[in-house]
Amino acid sequence: MTSNVGPTVRRRRLGQELRRLRQEKGMTAEEVAEELMVSQSKISRLENGRRSISQRDVRDLCRTYKVEDKALVDSLMQMAKESRQQGWWNAFGDVPYSVYIGFETDAASLRVYEPQVLPGLLQTPDYAEAVISGALPEAPQDQIAQRVQVRLRRQERITDPLAPLRLWAVVDEAAMRRVVGNSKIMSDQLDYLVRMSHEPHVTVQALPFDMGSHPGMSGQFTILEFSDESDTSVVYLEGVTSDLYLEKLSDVQSYSMMYEHLRAQALNADQSRQFITEMAQEHARRHQEEGEAAPAD
Repeated sequence: MTSNVGPTVRRRRLGQELRRLRQEKGMTAEEVAEELMVSQSKISRLENGRRSISQRDVRDLCRTYKVEDKALVDSLMQMAKESRQQGWWNAFGDVPYSVYIGFETDAASLRVYEPQVLPGLLQTPDYAEAVISGALPEAPQDQIAQRVQVRLRRQERITDPLAPLRLWAVVDEAAMRRVVGNSKIMSDQLDYLVRMSHEPHVTVQALPFDMGSHPGMSGQFTILEFSDESDTSVVYLEGVTSDLYLEKLSDVQSYSMMYEHLRAQALNADQSRQFITEMAQEHARRHQEEGEAAPAD
């Protein structure tokens, strides 16, 4: 039941096992909460892995479900202990999307659709800083620097020589045309995107405006998949004040179908590199023109 995974996925596995035990006992979350004199929302959070699970919580739940298998109880208690270990992101303080980072850290592959910005795992430091500064106009500089550091640390999954993350990204033309920072930053960023697309585990597809309407027009989403079959895929939807994680099989299947349509409508890998290169050249020309138009000192 245990393996070399991070605390986020471990909490998720433990929560799924606790849900299975409750269902086998034929109890509702409301009944369990009433018996333990806790809120129903706590039981739900424990089962969906969104909060840490203490060994005491596991002990109380196992007693409530009358689990007699001591080996199983001991295994669950050990999982609870290990799930409270800190991930690498905790060293950066309070990271608001730490649950997502935990999933991403343990994922085997990601399928990403980005309509407005280039994928975080493929951003240059300058582009990342410009994106974060624009998204958080009132944030102090140290907070922006911290967010950039976290983003760059996340990118190590892409360059991991032993187990690189498999990344497939469909990127809308709007994300390539939007001048984030300045034209020089955009030119460098798009050149970097093309270079990364040559990595065997990275696929980038451009979705030009003239492809018309498509299933991704409702917004960004990410599908995270894991190597262990017991860890079901997760759809991540980023919000302003809170994020949404969809784990129901029907939801994952719906978004997977959407993604297949997006990949079919987008340019293929070679066409995409050419398209992105042309976008980079446009930004480079604009940067040169801006420099020539600048008044002399």
